[in-house]
Amino acid sequence: MASNSNQQQQQEGNKPAKRKPVFTKVDQLKPGTNGHTLVAKVLSSDTVVQKPRPSSAPNLRPTLIAECLIGDDTGTIIFTARNEQVDLMKAGTTVILRNAKIDMFKGSMRLAVDKWGRVEVTEPAKFVVKEDNNLSLVEYELVNVVEE
Repeated sequence: MASNSNQQQQQEGNKPAKRKPVFTKVDQLKPGTNGHTLVAKVLSSDTVVQKPRPSSAPNLRPTLIAECLIGDDTGTIIFTARNEQVDLMKAGTTVILRNAKIDMFKGSMRLAVDKWGRVEVTEPAKFVVKEDNNLSLVEYELVNVVEE
């Protein structure tokens, strides 16, 4: 009889509990990392690529990419918004970026959210953005270390 109740528990969907998100601050972001959840204010948004739908493939959607300067009370970084994310990233809004990752572009960090993450608009944050610490202005160089 005991095994019957175990089967019943499994059928009810005893899923593992969701992990509570750990919010990251902008100044903690490092190259090559992912899985970040952070709250940031959008300071500016500039559309950099706007390709119309190709006539050869009408089922493909148009490509829209914007570079948005976002930040919190520790610093700022450039966020690369794609397609429907661009509409959410308006200057002055506060967003929660879930499962964001760091992409490297010409040696500097860019924050991005791919299909595994989410961009959510939330209520205005109370912090003042520290604008003099832009992590996207720091240039990184890939160095190969040879161990002997």
